[in-house]
Amino acid sequence: MSNTTRISQRGAAASPITGRHWGVVIGLSVALSIVAVLIGTVKFQLGPAAVVLLPIIWAVVIGGVIGTQRWRPITPAARGVATVLLEIGIIVFLARLGTQIGPTLVQLGGIGPAVALQEVGHIFGTVIIALPVAVALGLGRVAVGAAWSIDRESFLAYAIQRFGVRSPEYRGVFSVWLLGSLFGAVFISLLAGFLGGLSIFDPRALALGLGLGSASMMLGGAGALALLYPSQAQEIMALAALSNLVTNIVGFYAGVFLSLPVCRKLFVFWSRLFGRDDDGRRVGRAVVARNGAAQGSAVKGSESDADVPDIALDPKVKLTPRYAFLAYGVVGVSGLLMNILGTKTFTFTDVLGVLVLLLLTALSFRLSRWVPSVPSSVWVLGIATILSAPFLPTSALLASWTGNLNVILLGVPTLGLIGLTIGRDIPALKSLSWKVVVVALITYSASFIAAAALGQTVLHL
Repeated sequence: MSNTTRISQRGAAASPITGRHWGVVIGLSVALSIVAVLIGTVKFQLGPAAVVLLPIIWAVVIGGVIGTQRWRPITPAARGVATVLLEIGIIVFLARLGTQIGPTLVQLGGIGPAVALQEVGHIFGTVIIALPVAVALGLGRVAVGAAWSIDRESFLAYAIQRFGVRSPEYRGVFSVWLLGSLFGAVFISLLAGFLGGLSIFDPRALALGLGLGSASMMLGGAGALALLYPSQAQEIMALAALSNLVTNIVGFYAGVFLSLPVCRKLFVFWSRLFGRDDDGRRVGRAVVARNGAAQGSAVKGSESDADVPDIALDPKVKLTPRYAFLAYGVVGVSGLLMNILGTKTFTFTDVLGVLVLLLLTALSFRLSRWVPSVPSSVWVLGIATILSAPFLPTSALLASWTGNLNVILLGVPTLGLIGLTIGRDIPALKSLSWKVVVVALITYSASFIAAAALGQTVLHL
């Protein structure tokens, strides 16, 4: 066995995918999504921390419980179906996100340097501070996903497309995303309150640092700061929201084209320095550079193959025209159903909006096949952003068709599907143990503090 993560073939050798597997996955996805939407958004105070739990969090938690239970386990064939629906659903989610970003492009002109530069802190604070810790702890290529950014929904979507759900990078992104979704708002609220109480930072700088790309983290941190500085509460909320807007507009592109390339190059450097291979195992100090990748031979006393996660290889669904139509239909109908249930409204234009998002999704998949170097996640977000920008005549039409489609509600079934597939990655996630928790907390802290420090510098020039 080579020094790479072992891939089990037991999933590939399983029984062929049938209509029953489709029915099981569709039924579970819709049912758990309905429950998540009915639970709704739950907000409560934990001391100074404002905790916000959204339907997408309930969906992934409920899906995760179903995906990991042993009474009637999710079969590899069913997970294969879930993966196909997940890949389509995540691009639909990004398409809707793009139609929200486009109309806000005109607001960038009035943003000051303090707001614009905070994104630099978010990007490089995580890579420079969290990455070496992750490599030193032996996370291997998981470190790239865990330390690339704070890994919110758009980064999770990109990781699925760029690296695949079986990759170490994806497991790092998913782990940090899940920890952030469940505990990020509480942690950032407590951290913002702690730093605000020290009076080291201008509260406006801390507010700028809260533009992490996560609404729940931003709201939690801003709530904590507002309690500490009641006279500036309105300004703190406004700056935090504006900073979050910038992150949502440019953060994804900056992460893909700046942060990720830098992170991958520094991963090679830190791996050589700490004597680690791509799986995080200790190797000899003599490392041979070949094609820009770190190479090495294992030394005695290093971790054995028994320590390498055993990842099941689920069978792949062959998307014939019939099954492709079914998959797109399921994603569209389930997303529309959750939107109706969550917003308690429905118009015919909502149907048109979902159809447009599905067409953009299909187009992005086609373009990614023609230009393999650009994933469909980048295509769809870019195209949707441009088409919805105010300087194009298509913006008004897209706004009227998609305006009532809540991006979070559309994403609920997709996040539920992620939960249903967790069972495949349990051995790999268990192998990360406490290490990924430490790296995740460092990633959140570094992103917030670095952005706040840049904002502090610019505000007091």
